[in-house]
Parts: sequence; C-alpha cells; structure tokens
Amino acid sequence: MGRIGDTMESFKIRHALSQAITLGMIVASALMIWKGLVCVTGCESPIVVVLTGSMEPGIKRGDILFLTMNDDPIRAGEIVVFNVDGRSIPIVHRVIKVHQRNDSREFDILTKGDNNPEDDRGLYSPGQQWLNRHHIIGRAVGFLPYVGYVTIIMTAKPIVKFVLIGALGLLPFITH
Repeated sequence: MGRIGDTMESFKIRHALSQAITLGMIVASALMIWKGLVCVTGCESPIVVVLTGSMEPGIKRGDILFLTMNDDPIRAGEIVVFNVDGRSIPIVHRVIKVHQRNDSREFDILTKGDNNPEDDRGLYSPGQQWLNRHHIIGRAVGFLPYVGYVTIIMTAKPIVKFVLIGALGLLPFITH
C-alpha cells in the first residue's frame, strides 16, 4: 500500500509542477507578444486604455486604443497619445495645429480633447506652449470599445485585481 501512496504523491507533485510550468509559459508568451507589438508598431506602449471622457463622443472612457509610431509627419486631426513632463499618466487627445520646423523631422503640435472647451496648453508643463516629437508616445490607428474598463476597475478597486490574479493563479491547480 505504501508504494501506491508514494506513486500517487509523486503524480500529484508532477501534476502541480506541470501546471506551474504551464502558467509560467502563459505569462512568458504574453510578455513576448507585448514585446513583439512594441517592435512591430515602433511604439513603447502599443495599447492604451482611455481613462477620461475628454474625447467623447468619438472615443469613450474605457476604450482601448491601438497605437503606432513611424516617421510620417503628424497632421492636424490625428489622435495622439502623449506624455507631459512631470505627469506620469499619458493623455489621449486630437492634434489641432502643427508647426513644421525647417527640417521635416522636427515639429511643434497643439492638442485638444474633443469634449474640452479649450486647447491643452493648460495641461502642458508651466510655460510650455507646444508638444514636440519626444512627447508623443504614438498615434491611434484603431480601438476596441469598453474593453479597458477591466483595467479601470482593477485600478480603482485593487481588491478586484488581487482576487482575479489569485483566481488565475489557482486555476491550473484546481482543474484536471
């Protein structure tokens, strides 16, 4: 009887290790996909969640935007995601003015949220009147409506994040 018990215990350990390795492979695959998207899109953050209603009615809070970045000139009317010096959260707004500098790679742009009454100069760093290339994270090329609400909820209520991550971590161990 001891031999069968040892075999069963060994099987359980192997099964648990197999499930842990499978979970690790899923996480590693997700990271590889993310890095692949970064390489393909030329964008440090190829997917972003819209956190405010400043671009409504076209783009709503909770939408996911897909971004790309290339050397094509940015034009008025495009939706860009940008960082402002001193702020950690990127902003999604529309380009309303572009001033091309002497050489074609340098430009100054002014942005505005579609749902905002004024341009974004009040959001920029003190004394800053324009955005430059180094502020731009990417330009929007597509979106998925409302899918980003999962991220918004997990940020607003961290307990939801811990419950979901815990459930996902336990799932391989409780399924056969």
